[in-house]
Amino acid sequence: MSNVEAEPVALVGGSTPGAAVVEVLEPRDVPLGGPRAMTVRRTLPQRSRSLIGAWCFADHYGPDDVSVSGGMDVAPHPHTGLQTASWLFSGEIEHRDSLGVHALVRPGELNLMTAGHGICHSEVSTPATTVLHGVQLWIALPDADRDAPRDFQHHVPEPVGLDGATARVFLGTLAGHTSPVRTSTPLLGAELVLDPGARLVLEVDPAFEHGVLVDLGGVELEGTALAGGALGCLGVGASRLRLDNPGDAPARVVLLGGEPFGERLVMWWNFVGRSHDEVARYREQWQEGSERFGRVEGYPGDRLPAPPLPGGRLRPRGNP
Repeated sequence: MSNVEAEPVALVGGSTPGAAVVEVLEPRDVPLGGPRAMTVRRTLPQRSRSLIGAWCFADHYGPDDVSVSGGMDVAPHPHTGLQTASWLFSGEIEHRDSLGVHALVRPGELNLMTAGHGICHSEVSTPATTVLHGVQLWIALPDADRDAPRDFQHHVPEPVGLDGATARVFLGTLAGHTSPVRTSTPLLGAELVLDPGARLVLEVDPAFEHGVLVDLGGVELEGTALAGGALGCLGVGASRLRLDNPGDAPARVVLLGGEPFGERLVMWWNFVGRSHDEVARYREQWQEGSERFGRVEGYPGDRLPAPPLPGGRLRPRGNP
């Protein structure tokens, strides 16, 4: 998914290990495009926190009736220095990219696209979609891999029965189940559905930061209430993570985790870089049609132009 804000916020991440205190991030609404555009709820990045591990971007959308919202139609747009992780709860999205991949994103199936040196792609909800509902996540690539070749991985995790919950582990390892999907830094990504009234205690890696993004219902993370759409964050140090569903209906969350990302990085529009000059060069190359990003074949329309750079220089910022 593209960050299609007219004036994208420039952010730089660098996580600092903290105590096991829950930090609650509330989402902000961001429209994707024109007057009938779908609105997403963005919890990462924010000025108070840029990353959870290498997870650097989280958009949460739906459930949207596409006959009202217009669905998703994001024209070809570029990326550098990151991976995009697409995860749906309902609906279907057609993905095309400059690697030549033409794939469908379906509920319960992970599509992980690696931009590396540069890629462009389009995302369009299909005519079969009536309700669109899911998350779009970005993963920052470390310096050693941020110029890697384009790549695309697809994985369908099996549901795992837990005590009072069901998990689908799409990245990393949880509850004895490991995803085969390759990542450049240690990460965790999983969908959890908690039964009504359930308490779930998970063994987790104490070297990881963790985030719980609430999709349906409301949950308590280590006793802190999280409403729908909120992202609860925990610093490193915890070997167990407790989730409670106090409601009388199932609750669904996305659990994210990873080792603190030790590099500072500039995020602007759809680019992840390390400096103002680098990001400005990416923008210029996209505007000029550089082969750095390639071309998307089969999309019935023009590609997205890059917005203007901000008036000042993009300067690195870390998590407070």
